[in-house]
Amino acid sequence: MKTIRVVAAVIRKGDKIFATQRGYGDLKGGWEFPGGKIEDGETPQEALKREIEEELDTEILVGELIDTIEYDYPNFHLSMDCFWCEIVEGKLVLKEHEAARWLDRKTIDDVEWLPADVTLVGKIKEALV
Repeated sequence: MKTIRVVAAVIRKGDKIFATQRGYGDLKGGWEFPGGKIEDGETPQEALKREIEEELDTEILVGELIDTIEYDYPNFHLSMDCFWCEIVEGKLVLKEHEAARWLDRKTIDDVEWLPADVTLVGKIKEALV
Protein backbone atom coordinates (compact mmCIF):
# COMPACT_ATOMS: atom_id res chain seq x y z
CA MET A 1 0.00 0.00 0.00
CA LYS A 2 1.26 3.44 -0.94
CA THR A 3 2.25 5.75 1.96
CA ILE A 4 1.52 9.46 1.71
CA ARG A 5 3.43 11.75 4.09
CA VAL A 6 1.63 14.94 5.05
CA VAL A 7 1.69 17.66 7.66
CA ALA A 8 -1.19 19.33 9.50
CA ALA A 9 -1.38 22.67 11.31
CA VAL A 10 -3.35 22.93 14.52
CA ILE A 11 -3.60 26.72 14.46
CA ARG A 12 -4.37 27.94 17.94
CA LYS A 13 -5.65 31.29 19.12
CA GLY A 14 -6.31 31.33 22.87
CA ASP A 15 -8.66 28.45 23.68
CA LYS A 16 -9.73 27.92 20.04
CA ILE A 17 -8.33 25.90 17.15
CA PHE A 18 -8.89 26.42 13.41
CA ALA A 19 -10.55 23.65 11.39
CA THR A 20 -11.24 23.53 7.66
CA GLN A 21 -13.75 21.62 5.54
CA ARG A 22 -12.15 19.82 2.63
CA GLY A 23 -13.24 21.25 -0.72
CA TYR A 24 -11.98 18.60 -3.17
CA GLY A 25 -11.13 14.93 -3.73
CA ASP A 26 -12.54 11.69 -2.35
CA LEU A 27 -12.74 13.11 1.17
CA LYS A 28 -14.55 16.32 0.11
CA GLY A 29 -16.79 17.73 2.84
CA GLY A 30 -14.90 16.18 5.76
CA TRP A 31 -13.30 18.41 8.38
CA GLU A 32 -9.56 18.46 8.87
CA PHE A 33 -6.62 20.46 10.10
CA PRO A 34 -5.12 22.37 7.16
CA GLY A 35 -1.84 21.26 5.63
CA GLY A 36 -0.66 19.04 2.82
CA LYS A 37 2.02 16.85 1.30
CA ILE A 38 5.71 17.10 2.12
CA GLU A 39 7.73 17.78 -1.05
CA ASP A 40 11.14 16.21 -1.71
CA GLY A 41 13.85 18.03 0.20
CA GLU A 42 11.47 19.77 2.63
CA THR A 43 11.34 19.32 6.38
CA PRO A 44 7.84 18.81 7.78
CA GLN A 45 7.98 22.33 9.24
CA GLU A 46 8.97 23.88 5.88
CA ALA A 47 6.19 21.96 4.13
CA LEU A 48 3.63 23.15 6.64
CA LYS A 49 4.63 26.81 6.32
CA ARG A 50 4.45 26.52 2.51
CA GLU A 51 1.10 24.71 2.47
CA ILE A 52 -0.60 27.20 4.81
CA GLU A 53 0.76 30.10 2.76
CA GLU A 54 -0.61 28.47 -0.44
CA GLU A 55 -3.99 27.32 0.93
CA LEU A 56 -4.83 30.09 3.39
CA ASP A 57 -2.64 33.05 2.37
CA THR A 58 -1.30 33.15 5.94
CA GLU A 59 2.16 32.99 7.49
CA ILE A 60 2.41 30.72 10.53
CA LEU A 61 4.92 29.92 13.21
CA VAL A 62 5.29 26.15 13.47
CA GLY A 63 5.63 25.01 17.07
CA GLU A 64 5.83 21.71 18.89
CA LEU A 65 4.95 18.36 17.29
CA ILE A 66 1.68 17.13 18.81
CA ASP A 67 1.76 13.64 17.29
CA THR A 68 2.35 11.64 14.13
CA ILE A 69 -0.88 9.96 13.09
CA GLU A 70 -0.68 6.72 11.12
CA TYR A 71 -3.96 5.81 9.41
CA ASP A 72 -4.95 3.30 6.72
CA TYR A 73 -7.47 4.65 4.23
CA PRO A 74 -8.81 2.13 1.67
CA ASN A 75 -6.32 3.12 -1.07
CA PHE A 76 -3.31 4.45 0.86
CA HIS A 77 -1.57 4.73 4.21
CA LEU A 78 -1.42 8.24 5.67
CA SER A 79 1.47 9.37 7.86
CA MET A 80 0.58 12.82 9.23
CA ASP A 81 2.87 14.99 11.38
CA CYS A 82 0.66 17.37 13.36
CA PHE A 83 2.07 20.58 14.86
CA TRP A 84 0.82 23.36 17.12
CA CYS A 85 0.92 26.58 15.08
CA GLU A 86 0.13 30.24 15.50
CA ILE A 87 -0.59 33.00 13.03
CA VAL A 88 2.26 35.42 12.32
CA GLU A 89 0.53 37.37 9.55
CA GLY A 90 -2.55 36.94 7.37
CA LYS A 91 -6.30 36.52 7.54
CA LEU A 92 -6.82 32.79 6.78
CA VAL A 93 -8.30 33.23 3.29
CA LEU A 94 -9.99 30.01 2.10
CA LYS A 95 -8.53 29.15 -1.33
CA GLU A 96 -9.13 25.38 -1.41
CA HIS A 97 -11.57 24.70 1.44
CA GLU A 98 -15.38 24.91 1.49
CA ALA A 99 -15.63 26.32 4.99
CA ALA A 100 -13.70 26.95 8.19
CA ARG A 101 -14.52 27.35 11.88
CA TRP A 102 -12.80 28.29 15.10
CA LEU A 103 -13.63 25.52 17.59
CA ASP A 104 -13.14 25.25 21.33
CA ARG A 105 -13.28 22.32 23.71
CA LYS A 106 -17.11 22.41 23.76
CA THR A 107 -17.60 22.67 19.98
CA ILE A 108 -14.70 20.54 18.68
CA ASP A 109 -17.01 17.53 18.21
CA ASP A 110 -19.64 19.57 16.30
CA VAL A 111 -18.00 18.88 12.93
CA GLU A 112 -17.52 15.58 11.11
CA TRP A 113 -13.75 15.02 11.26
CA LEU A 114 -11.97 12.93 8.66
CA PRO A 115 -11.03 9.52 10.10
CA ALA A 116 -7.29 10.26 10.39
CA ASP A 117 -8.00 13.51 12.28
CA VAL A 118 -10.29 11.90 14.88
CA THR A 119 -7.35 10.50 16.88
CA LEU A 120 -5.72 13.91 16.96
CA VAL A 121 -8.91 15.63 18.15
CA GLY A 122 -8.79 13.66 21.40
CA LYS A 123 -5.25 14.84 22.12
CA ILE A 124 -6.12 18.44 21.27
CA LYS A 125 -9.17 18.40 23.54
CA GLU A 126 -6.89 17.55 26.47
CA ALA A 127 -4.71 20.59 25.69
CA LEU A 128 -7.56 23.10 25.29
CA VAL A 129 -8.58 24.70 28.58
